[in-house]
Amino acid sequence: MLLAALVIIFLILLTGLYVAAEFAAVGARRSRLRRLAEDGNGFAARILPVVEDPHELDRYIAVSQVGITLSSLILGAYGQAALAPAVVPLLQGIGVRPERAASTSAIVVLLTLTVLSMIVGELVPKSLALQDPTRTAIVTVLPMQWSLRLFSWAIAVLNGSGALLLKLLRVPSTGHRHVHSPQEIELLIAESRDGGLLEPEEQVRLHRALRLGLRTASQLMVPRGRLAALDVNTPIAGVLAIVTRSPFSRWPVYRGNLDDVIGMLHTKDLVTEYVTGMRRRSLAALLRPINRVRHDMPADRLLAFLREGRTHQALVVDANGRVIGLITLEDVVGELLGGVADEFKMARRPAARPRDEEPR
Repeated sequence: MLLAALVIIFLILLTGLYVAAEFAAVGARRSRLRRLAEDGNGFAARILPVVEDPHELDRYIAVSQVGITLSSLILGAYGQAALAPAVVPLLQGIGVRPERAASTSAIVVLLTLTVLSMIVGELVPKSLALQDPTRTAIVTVLPMQWSLRLFSWAIAVLNGSGALLLKLLRVPSTGHRHVHSPQEIELLIAESRDGGLLEPEEQVRLHRALRLGLRTASQLMVPRGRLAALDVNTPIAGVLAIVTRSPFSRWPVYRGNLDDVIGMLHTKDLVTEYVTGMRRRSLAALLRPINRVRHDMPADRLLAFLREGRTHQALVVDANGRVIGLITLEDVVGELLGGVADEFKMARRPAARPRDEEPR
């Protein structure tokens, strides 16, 4: 009887191992596994190729399913053969008729083993794997690799049959991937906040980051009518008077009107000019190049564009190339963080405007 109990416990734990391995493989973070592997964790290095390759992940999950099915079937068959005969006398002792005791004993044993298997072999391992999938994947990788070698023939047959059936049904086989839609990620963020893992401010920032790609340059820019800019023919003395009264440090410079912006003036260059005593007469000599972006460029791409170009701002143009506004790094970061202000720019306001432009 003791041997039978030990075998049953082993089969239930084996089922739990395969259940935990399956959920852990799907939920494990590749970035964390990669860091652990780089730090010398051999088990992380073993599981990393599995979670990074959809085909290998398919095989890994298939062997989990094979293991769960076989261990459950063996548990049921062995449990009934080993325990049912011992339960018959107990049932007869409580008044069950002898002709019904054998069938009743089989049902009782099967129900008991099923409940134990569901709780200890499925629900508990699943919960543990979902709470810490990376650690669970590392712990279970070695027996799973042994199972991969043992059940390789079954995996080939089952995966091939499944792929053939999907092909007959004209359903594309995409495999298992660690991909979540933005809506699913938002739900995960909300659940993390409800579970106390995120502060409300962190949740708001993460939501803004997810929606950053939905915002465009035209939605975040300073409109043309509110744009602070300088005419290239403005005398240097006049430029000094304007910039000293303004909170802005970067100025688009145009010739004639804003459709012909020829560069950007940084007030640092103007100050350096006077500190060094060079005293150039032309504003055009102090200009730096200024980039242009389309009005429909997503904000996440715009952020990468500004960062890669090592620039703070860019002109926003419509489909016809007409300047419709100015976008700055501050505008994009403000959309992500909820507003960025300093002691010099408490509110955005124009400091100079072309005469032919009126605020919208």
